[in-house]
Amino acid sequence: MIYDVTHVTSYEYELPVASADFMLHLTPHEGNGQHVIKTRIEIDPPAMDMQARQDFFGNRTTVLKISRPHQALDIRTVSRIEVERPQVPAAALTRPWETVARDALNAPSLGPQSPVHFLYASRLAYLSTPATQFARASFAPGRPILEAGIELMTRIRDEFRYVPGTTAISTPLDQVFEQRSGVCQDFAHLMIAGLRGLGLSAAYVSGYIRTIPPRGRPRLQGADASHAWVSLWCGAEFGWIGLDPTNALLIGDDHVEVAIGRDYSDVSPVKGVFIGSGRDSLSVSVDVAPVTA
Repeated sequence: MIYDVTHVTSYEYELPVASADFMLHLTPHEGNGQHVIKTRIEIDPPAMDMQARQDFFGNRTTVLKISRPHQALDIRTVSRIEVERPQVPAAALTRPWETVARDALNAPSLGPQSPVHFLYASRLAYLSTPATQFARASFAPGRPILEAGIELMTRIRDEFRYVPGTTAISTPLDQVFEQRSGVCQDFAHLMIAGLRGLGLSAAYVSGYIRTIPPRGRPRLQGADASHAWVSLWCGAEFGWIGLDPTNALLIGDDHVEVAIGRDYSDVSPVKGVFIGSGRDSLSVSVDVAPVTA
């Protein structure tokens, strides 16, 4: 499957901003059955300095500086991506989760994809007793890790309501657990915290998911949204496997990866600082369109 993905982030400032510095995680990830055919980032007003880099986890980042006064800012990313994910192994064939947990602690590498980096608490996916207890119900002794992971993501989908506006990215996990509602970032952090509480390696993945309109309805341009899910390390034999707790789906060709980190704070699409005063407003538009022959 080939997609054209357009992501537009727009800021409007109450008063003119003298200058701004940003770091972007908006360029899709290369690998894991995904190939970036082409991509570009357009800035209005133009950036005086703009550099492409890779962070520790191998994500493509863009660092930019806008030095001229401005009262509005548009960041537009346009990418064409080919997605053909490898086949996911049968869940029952994966190793017992306790064995995988021990193997993660003894991983021989400290490279970007090493499970060691994703074993421990992070700022937004801290260890939470309620999350760990919730996860433990799916991880009976000796159960294959992927089988248990699939059950956990399904339980999150079934027992938590997707309600935009009930949380912010700073909402504590325990509050999300108590109110049993949130959005995809919350469900990913909740699942990651539960898995790490059991000694398993789990990463946060930012990206997009293709949405299919109801039968007979046209596709609405710009109506898609950023998405987030979990990547679970299933041992050296099977590696990292993606699980989407918002939709109870294994990651497939309808998902487009952008960046991988320990939690949202590692891979936030746009972060930075500006010099100015007054309030600002933010709007985001995303479009994930299949390319037809």
